[in-house]
Amino acid sequence: MNLLVTGGAGYIGGTVSTILMQAGHRVTVLDNLCHSKRAELPAGAEFVEADIADRPRVEALLRELKPDGVLHFAALIEAGESMQKPEIYFRNNTASTLALLEAMHATGTNRLVFSSTAAVYGEPKSTPIEETAALAPTNAYGESKLMVEQMLGWFHRVHGLRYASLRYFNVAGALPGRGEAHEPETHIIPLILDVALGRRASINIYGDDYPTPDGTCIRDYIHVRDLADAHILAIKALSERDRMILNLGNGSGFSVKEVIASARRVTGHAIPAEIKPRRDGDPARLVAGSEKAKTELGWQPQYPELDRILESAWEWHKQRYA
Repeated sequence: MNLLVTGGAGYIGGTVSTILMQAGHRVTVLDNLCHSKRAELPAGAEFVEADIADRPRVEALLRELKPDGVLHFAALIEAGESMQKPEIYFRNNTASTLALLEAMHATGTNRLVFSSTAAVYGEPKSTPIEETAALAPTNAYGESKLMVEQMLGWFHRVHGLRYASLRYFNVAGALPGRGEAHEPETHIIPLILDVALGRRASINIYGDDYPTPDGTCIRDYIHVRDLADAHILAIKALSERDRMILNLGNGSGFSVKEVIASARRVTGHAIPAEIKPRRDGDPARLVAGSEKAKTELGWQPQYPELDRILESAWEWHKQRYA
């Protein structure tokens, strides 16, 4: 296939692009490099430095490439920041995606895999969370993604857009030579590994009074390779199916304290932790029900163990700062 990947210089988009090219597909990466670096582009991909909000530029690119589909990862992703600056999330995540959809419609580009999020569910009434659960985001990041899902539904209904919306839980782990690196870094696993490397004095735990067994938030961690495999299955499935909304997760939840304990086992370091106040918009528990993805895509996570996810991340982290 000939595919356009937005945000393909980032952690997840770059991993998906790499695996697509290893399978023989042609990949063009579109990225504005606002939170990534040119050196992080996946080797072998064609690259266009632009913003998806620039509709004329994106439309011209789509006319030139005539891609079989688009995998859309370009977005701001920090839930905490979204509660301080909601406006930039609605501009960058929602409005910019509308410009992309308009360009796709104008050029007859009709297949899209969208990087959505479990944050669209907010604080769930029960776990594991199924795709039929109520959609009630507790932060502006989740709301900005939900608004995109609503737009996709209307573009499908009115214009016949074929799309897959993949709702991720916490993505972690690494491939050889490519791992999790955000600028600035706010994700828990790389921050914990920074402590193990001596780059930080301690890891912060934001709240230890949640209604969970150890008082800390519980999340479902999925290895980035498993996530990438699901994207590839989804873009292929859109040749036969016209609309999919799927959760992607392990189905197992781990608390913040459990993640820290796993990192201590994997790295052999003490990793001091400090308790801090809760952050606005953090649900207590997010665990995926991913049976629908397994049934409809034939997808099966290959790296469900937390220690194994941490081991791959630790190898990458050590290489990164060697």
